[in-house]
Amino acid sequence: MALEHRAFLYGGTDEFLSVTVPYLKAGLERDQAVVAVAREPNLTALRDTLAPYGGAIDYIDSAVFYEHPVRTLRDYQNMVREKAPRPVCALAEPVWDGWSERQALEWVRYESLINVVFGETDARALCPYDTETLPARILNEARRTHPLLVTGGHDGGNSEYVDPVVFGAGCDRRVRLDRPSDADYLPIDGADLHGLRSFVGERAHKHGLSKQAAQNLVTAVNEVAANGLQHGTPPIGLWVWQDGPDLICEVGDHGFWHPAPGPLTGYVPPDSALQRGFGLWTVRLLVDLMELRTGWDGTFVRLLVHS
Repeated sequence: MALEHRAFLYGGTDEFLSVTVPYLKAGLERDQAVVAVAREPNLTALRDTLAPYGGAIDYIDSAVFYEHPVRTLRDYQNMVREKAPRPVCALAEPVWDGWSERQALEWVRYESLINVVFGETDARALCPYDTETLPARILNEARRTHPLLVTGGHDGGNSEYVDPVVFGAGCDRRVRLDRPSDADYLPIDGADLHGLRSFVGERAHKHGLSKQAAQNLVTAVNEVAANGLQHGTPPIGLWVWQDGPDLICEVGDHGFWHPAPGPLTGYVPPDSALQRGFGLWTVRLLVDLMELRTGWDGTFVRLLVHS
């Protein structure tokens, strides 16, 4: 079994339908579980064109499905499990507008991670990219994150594809973790993290986070601090500050975790709570953005929540 992961570079609704409709029909003919996740007006155009097939295709609006990269990854994983033993044939059109530069980088990494998370399944995924509206940098990243490519009459292997580990390492090098000098600071010097939870909770409340978002952040920071105490080197500390509508928490220590985190750490869904990486996977689900950096000065994990 092997995943088929294609980027489809198209221009306009007609070209979109010329490839996606036969693709979805082929999935139905193979008795695959066919799912169409697309942006408007493409979603409506698909529904109208494929109306004779009734409820044989599950239609989902990309604006609803693509809200958080790690949660979307989890939802696709659940979909593959629920549809088994039938393989999934997915049309998967990401959303690229409305993201900050940091968020867009996470969505680019998400597309690369698909190749790892579903690499040993027999799922099929066709990811449309609109060449008339998307910036060149997003189209270039599409070529680097999909082993297969459909564009300009070509449908086959993609020579620009980059291995996900190598690609993820490149994403990590693009992350800048500057911290303001007036950030609130709390040293972490013991296994009792009650004070840390109160410290984060008070600032989350002051920032105006909802009760659930504040609790999620407290849980996430607690997990990261526990990881630092177990795998890092003292001194260990927590910094908290506001960046416009965002509340940011960063836990840092002065060593290298053992085992050392890599480009895929916390991104690949674990099979159980006992598997390595479950804690950081959970952290990524709890917050809007998690960034991890290791270097000569230690290991730093930054958590960001939008208010």
